[in-house]
Amino acid sequence: MQQLSFKNRIAFNYILTTALLIFGVFGVLYSLVRLTFYNDIDANIGIEVSNHLSEIKINARTYCLSHKEEWKEREHNTVDVNPVFITFMDPKGRVLEKSPNLKMDLLHLHTAVKDTQLFDTTLSGDKIRQVQVPILSEQGVKVGYIIVAMSLEGASVVLKKLAQVLLIAYPLILVLLFFIARFIAGRSIKPISAIIKTSNVITKDHLTARIALPQNKDELYTLSKTINQLLDRIEYAIAREKQFTSDASHELRTPLTVLKGTLEVLIRKTREPEEYHQKIRFCITEVDRLNDLVDQLLLLARFENQNKPLLSEKVSLNALFLDGIAHYSEDITQKNLQLQTNFTQDYYIYTDRDLFTILVSNLLSNAVKYSNPNGMLRISIHQQAGTTECHITDTGIGIASQDLDNVFHPFFRSHATAHPEVKGTGLGLSIVKKIALLLDISLAVTSKLNQGTTVILKLSTSELK
Repeated sequence: MQQLSFKNRIAFNYILTTALLIFGVFGVLYSLVRLTFYNDIDANIGIEVSNHLSEIKINARTYCLSHKEEWKEREHNTVDVNPVFITFMDPKGRVLEKSPNLKMDLLHLHTAVKDTQLFDTTLSGDKIRQVQVPILSEQGVKVGYIIVAMSLEGASVVLKKLAQVLLIAYPLILVLLFFIARFIAGRSIKPISAIIKTSNVITKDHLTARIALPQNKDELYTLSKTINQLLDRIEYAIAREKQFTSDASHELRTPLTVLKGTLEVLIRKTREPEEYHQKIRFCITEVDRLNDLVDQLLLLARFENQNKPLLSEKVSLNALFLDGIAHYSEDITQKNLQLQTNFTQDYYIYTDRDLFTILVSNLLSNAVKYSNPNGMLRISIHQQAGTTECHITDTGIGIASQDLDNVFHPFFRSHATAHPEVKGTGLGLSIVKKIALLLDISLAVTSKLNQGTTVILKLSTSELK
């Protein structure tokens, strides 16, 4: 069976609920009309019983009509829409008198029915409502019965017509409501159609399309807005990926081009051994640079697809920073940097040692690389406002304020052409940012051009022991 569309399912569910509601309403309506008819008939029968009892003269064991001839004449001349049938009987059920409109018919005494109880029966095949009331003497002796009945044919016809109307109207109303509900549902889910249409035109090369937001700020408005925000993030991520791929290709091509050019120069003619040694050393430097670039690219790719759980262990922050300083001690000595460390106590953290080591190593490498000769390098760890902060400060070339938001982007280097002597790939801080996100470390950078840079790591004290 083919599944209904979303629009038709909404209309069907609405009609199913409405059908039950209308069925209940029609049932109550029919019952109320029927009850009203019966109440009116019962009230009229009660009035007739009272009126006729007042016209009876009761003796010791018998009774008779006070004005029999007048009663007959009145009953004979009365024309009613719902005729009233009267019969007087003795205690044994023999007919003593009856209304002229009964003609050859008789009202029967039903001994199985309680006295004064109203009930339905038939008279010559027609439905009637009947009551049989005992006539009592002053001593309480039953001297006979008065039977009063009224025709139910008029009420039956009206109730039958009403039932037919309701039965015919019921499916017609449901069909009409189904198409109305389907139309309204179609208008209500129109934004969904817009979402589907927009989604169909979105490809990796066409990510600029966005869903038009509905005027009503309802759930569909929230859905459309959320999808648009998702598309914004996807477009940004793909743009970043394209830029990264372009930059990586450029960075890889540059040392390869240099290597190729250098080797081509060497084979054009015979050269002195010293020149060969010089060019080979240059090629080795470019190979080292290329190898370092590949390592960093692989490291970034590893962080982008970090599926392995982190291996947390107790790590000494003091020892980790001192090991990093020792690793770059030769560069620090060559630049004649003044080193200051401020560790007021021993600090420990539970984290992934390897990743945190890479983070600190990259930050120290940048601090040394971009420091001016005879400058200063300060490293401090202290606790403040529920966190432990690690500060790495240099007095180097600094970063322009407009570039601070971009320093964590891959391959970005602020004013690289102004300082050609500083070699780099622009991947260090990108790796630092990735590691900080993985280890849940807050990372901030402050800098002033030609004055220096400070990198601040904030570690939660709940992780420190």
